Amino acid sequence: MLASDSFFGLTASTFILICKDKHKTNIIITHFFIIRHIHLQIWGRYLGSNGNVSTGLTKKEIKFLHEKKVKILLIYNHFSNATTKKAGVKEAETAIKLAKEINAPKGTVIFADIEPKYPVDSAFIQGWVDTIEKSHYHPGIYGIFDKDAKLYNQFNKASKDNKKIKDQTILWTAAPNKRISSKEKAPNFNPIGPKNSLLYGWQYGIDAKTCNIDTDLFHESITDYLW
Repeated sequence: MLASDSFFGLTASTFILICKDKHKTNIIITHFFIIRHIHLQIWGRYLGSNGNVSTGLTKKEIKFLHEKKVKILLIYNHFSNATTKKAGVKEAETAIKLAKEINAPKGTVIFADIEPKYPVDSAFIQGWVDTIEKSHYHPGIYGIFDKDAKLYNQFNKASKDNKKIKDQTILWTAAPNKRISSKEKAPNFNPIGPKNSLLYGWQYGIDAKTCNIDTDLFHESITDYLW
């Protein structure tokens, strides 16, 4: 599960730390602390504010991050039902609009956040991927891509109907779920997901007890699609 008000810090070429700011502390101060003490390279943020769920990326924040030579990973989380092609198209159009409002450049990946409890079908995936792909941006999906998960099966169904989906969509999986770790103790990059897909992200650790974080590994290829 992606954290509300999540912050992602890359401490090496592939290690990402997700810090959950439940108290909505000042974003710029939080940035300074993490950049100074973790030396991050990537910061993952949500497009547009979503009620009490998450605070959207701002132009002030973007300027600050780029001044610190930090790349930005974009996430879209304004839905809780990932079914029907019409909905996939609609959510993609909203994501594109929000990305353009903050001047995100051509080729930047936008991840649809499909949480485990969300209903999902291949039609939504088709609508999301087709619409994002026709824009200036690149389609991505975050979720649990375990072989028993509905998202895994529906993604494979969508890919069977349209091979371009597997060839174009960057996947970020939360499977398998291991333990939170430091950079030094992070596992080797070994995510579970659809065969021959662009499986570039793995959220391997969720909800640390002593510090409210998740930990992720990303394949270095992801950097070609960040801002």
